Amino acid sequence: MLTIDQATYDAIVAHAKRDHPDEACGIVAGPEGSDRPERFIEMINAAGSPTFYEFDSTDLLQLYKEMDANDEEPVIVYHSHTATEAYPSRTDIGLAMEPNAHYVLVSTREHGPEEGPVEFRSFRIVDGEVTEEEISIVATLS
Repeated sequence: MLTIDQATYDAIVAHAKRDHPDEACGIVAGPEGSDRPERFIEMINAAGSPTFYEFDSTDLLQLYKEMDANDEEPVIVYHSHTATEAYPSRTDIGLAMEPNAHYVLVSTREHGPEEGPVEFRSFRIVDGEVTEEEISIVATLS
């Protein structure tokens, strides 16, 4: 189960809506081994595409250096789908290299950047196997 605080949930959704019609992407880091998503890091989709996301390699390297220095790891790797459901594509599955991470997908296909609900789902992706998990949204992580 993914436990996420309301502010982080809201930040992910806001990023997905703001970048629509392109896919948004980012990471939420947390202390190593804690499974606590604490530090929201909005990334730039280097692909600038409505159907694909790619982290900028220089930005990603810098982020991993920061996480390493802070004893953090990626707890959530998120991105949006702008025209399809919030479910990992074959490409998403192939790019999933963090076996301990929660892969969050947000679909903005219904309302785009406008007000309205989004589809927000979380998955574990290990060795190409996709497993959906429950999400618990809490006021604050305790």
